[in-house]
Amino acid sequence: MAQIALIAPPTFIAITTGMGKHELSYARKKVNLASVVPSRKMEKASLFVSSNSGGERSRSVAVKVSEGGAISLPQPWPPQKGSEDQIEGINRMKGSNRFFTVALVAAWYSSNIGVLLLNKYLLSNYGFKYPIFLTMCHMTACSLLSYVAIAWMKLVPLQTIRSRVQFFKISALSLVFCVSVVFGNISLRYLPVSFNQAIGATTPFFTAVFAYLMTFKREAWLTYLTLVPVVTGVIIASGGEPSFHLFGFIICVAATGARALKSVLQGILLSSEGEKLNSMNLLLYMAPTAVVFLLPATLIMEENVVGITLALARDDSKIIWYLLFNSALAYFVNLTNFLVTKHTSALTLQVLGNAKGAVAVVVSILIFRNPVSVTGMMGYSLTVFGVILYSEAKKRSK
Repeated sequence: MAQIALIAPPTFIAITTGMGKHELSYARKKVNLASVVPSRKMEKASLFVSSNSGGERSRSVAVKVSEGGAISLPQPWPPQKGSEDQIEGINRMKGSNRFFTVALVAAWYSSNIGVLLLNKYLLSNYGFKYPIFLTMCHMTACSLLSYVAIAWMKLVPLQTIRSRVQFFKISALSLVFCVSVVFGNISLRYLPVSFNQAIGATTPFFTAVFAYLMTFKREAWLTYLTLVPVVTGVIIASGGEPSFHLFGFIICVAATGARALKSVLQGILLSSEGEKLNSMNLLLYMAPTAVVFLLPATLIMEENVVGITLALARDDSKIIWYLLFNSALAYFVNLTNFLVTKHTSALTLQVLGNAKGAVAVVVSILIFRNPVSVTGMMGYSLTVFGVILYSEAKKRSK
């Protein structure tokens, strides 16, 4: 079915068919004006800002109506001089939105990579060998800052826990979350960040395994096939890693598995509409619960950690600032991840997530100067390539 559009002034006719609209070649900008131009006949109105052959600017309006008819708008158009200014304002708004999104992604990358590198520095280079206490500091900061962001600043609406059952489900998620973060921090004591990130990239493999074991969810055979390079890449990277440490490797694999388990459990436990929480509200409830789990663990397993930290602070006050800054960064990782998810598409988020790991690897090698091998980098590249294939296969199977 064809639609006729009359563009005035001057009068030109453009035809819209099932194959798509043929617009004027000189049209430069288009803004929806359906709410500005009152006509029951109109289906859509668009303002075109164009220039004629002499370089002078002219304004035209295209009006799409029912098949076989078109209406001409009154001349001169637009009736108000401010319409063109509105277009410029909209374009400026689009530019500022683009800048805001870029700034968000930069903040997300900076906080993610920053907390990872600072964890590595504290636990490995600085000699602060208390990963459970460090994780508890992170969770304490997340508890306080989440409350400020949601209850005071109203960044997102507060969602309440509706039942005791929901609370126990969140507590179970919090426990698995604690294990994944603590194990991840422990692994940084023994492994370089580059190898740590290579192992962490295998999260989709563990997610697929746990989803099958716990929900009997089967993916297409092509999706499972894409996991082969994910695992193969880590095996190659492990064989070529100059700083390989068996205990660190096992702990890092366990952390990656726990991260995947938490993701699958969250989909199972909080699946009903009444129990679903956005990531910021989930953090608001998980973080204090995590502190309750971590406090006795750090007091028992990291004896006199508070006294040792205070003694370190007397000798070097920078440790306090390191811990405060690191803990704040841990919260901003979650905040920026939520905002980036909100302001970008799922595909963009996948691409950014894959690139983030690669950027972290490069930055960590430049800072810590840890030795790397060609075999190790090839293995990591193969893993990342497998993750990209897996994401694409998942998208196509939906």
